[in-house]
Order: sequence, then structure tokens, then C-alpha cells
Amino acid sequence: MSSSKEKFSKYIKDAALDLGFSACGIARAEHLTEEGEHLKSWLQQGHHAGMGYMNRNVDKRLNPALLNEWTQSVIVVLFNYYPEQKLNPEGKYKFSKYAYGKDYHEVMKKKLIRLIDMIEDEIGEITARAFVDSAPVLERAWARKSGLGWIGKNACMINKQSGSFFFIGSIITDLELSYDEPTANDFCGNCTKCIDACPNQAILSPGVIDAGKCISYLSIEHKGDFEAKDKGKLHSWIFGCDICQDVCPWNRFAKPHNEPAFLPSKKFLNMKDEDWESLEESTFDELFKDTAVERTGFTALRRNID
Repeated sequence: MSSSKEKFSKYIKDAALDLGFSACGIARAEHLTEEGEHLKSWLQQGHHAGMGYMNRNVDKRLNPALLNEWTQSVIVVLFNYYPEQKLNPEGKYKFSKYAYGKDYHEVMKKKLIRLIDMIEDEIGEITARAFVDSAPVLERAWARKSGLGWIGKNACMINKQSGSFFFIGSIITDLELSYDEPTANDFCGNCTKCIDACPNQAILSPGVIDAGKCISYLSIEHKGDFEAKDKGKLHSWIFGCDICQDVCPWNRFAKPHNEPAFLPSKKFLNMKDEDWESLEESTFDELFKDTAVERTGFTALRRNID
């Protein structure tokens, strides 16, 4: 039986790489005890700011069997999004690299569903669900459990081979598989570059982020106008923020992705400061159709520029 588990697990990992994922690991589905203490403490201290949804389904976030009782294994994949070309480097306005191309939720979900199909073609019918930020699943915790990396001081998942510029997706399944060993060590060491670089001091302690101070939260998740205390806290980032990742020494290993759907358009790359400052909704629609930015909407992006 164990040889079958190992054979199936190897097939799944090989198939994931064939589909363009950067890495794949497999973890036993179990209650996330340590991560649960961290999450509950973070919520109790109000560090989730306006993300009220984080307070819902906490038990399900910590135990995939509560999502689906048949769950035995969690298959986790990483998908590189590091771009070869960057937004106008001479411009004032900055944009998170993850949002340069099409909406990663859709791109990855299709690939994960294709991976499930490939598994069934090889093994036979299985029960499985695919997730990309679409359910109460602690994806970074599962990535660590499946041996794909560790949680850095900036709370990003860091992989030794590729850094942190990647998306995380997962599949929960009733298959019993061969499981990877969790990443035991934190390879950040004494480095505090991410903590020191954050202009809003949003990293309160290693792995603990005050979302209310985080540029990514303020520019994407924050609803409505900014309070007086938050004005000026975007530091010219108009969608997301990459500061804590850009300074991370592990990202010297980041290599450009080869996913056509994540390629930025020429119009986007050539946007100048005056183009952003005079941005109209018609141009927004042209630039960001079927992207993650479209979800946030024109009004919020306009707010961030103003």
C-alpha cells in the first residue's frame, strides 16, 4: 500500500510541474494546533483591521476535515509570478507585481482542476476540491506543512529555491498519500530587512502583521475613503505593495515566470505618472479587465492615486 502512495504522490508532483507549477508538496490533513494559537491571538488583538471575514469559520481554517469530512490529504502548489519587465521604473506610482497580468484566482483554479483531472485519469475517480483564496484555508500553513518553505518575518511563505514571489493553491482530497516533512527551520536567521524597510512599521514582530498599517491592506482591502491618520501611508503604492519582499535576500533567487496569462500589457508598462493621475474609468476597464485589480474597482484605485 505504501508503495502505491509513493507512486501516486510522485505522479501528482510530476503532473503539477508539467502544468507549470513551480513546486508541489503534500501534507496529511490534520488540525493546525500551533497555527491556530497564532491566528486566534492575531484576531483577538484586532490586527485583521477591517477584514471581518477572518473572524468567520476559524475552526474550518484550522481543520480541513470540517470543510469536508472525507479529507485525508492536502496537495499544495506554488506558482511563480515574478515578472521580467517592471512597471515604468522612472515613475512615481508603484504596483504590486502579483497584479500585472490576469486574475491569478482564475488562472490557477483552471490548472488545479486540470491537475485533479490528470490524477483521476491515472488513479481513478477521487473526491477533491481546489482552492485559491476561495475558502477558509490557511494556505501558507499548509505550504509549510508540505515542506515547501517557511513563514518569513514578513508573514510571506519563503521557498529556498525561489524566494516568495509566488501564489499558493491547494487541493484537498480523500486520497491517502505519501507525506512530505514540514520545513523545520526558519532560514531568516537574524535578518530584519523586511521589518526595517516597512515605512508604516506594519510588521510588529516576526510573522505578526498589523493589517491596518500594511500598504497592501490599505490600498486593496480598505473600504471607503481614508481617515486623516491614514492619508499618506500608501507611499505611492496604488495597488498592493512589494517592499518587504523586494528587500528579502531570498528573492535574489527569483526568476521570471513563463505564464502568458501573467504578462503585463504594453499599455500598462508604459503608464506614466500623468496617465495615472488622469486615469478615467474607460482606461481602467481597458487596463484591468479580468485582473485582480478589477475586483477592487476604479473608485478605490482612483482614491489611491489621489
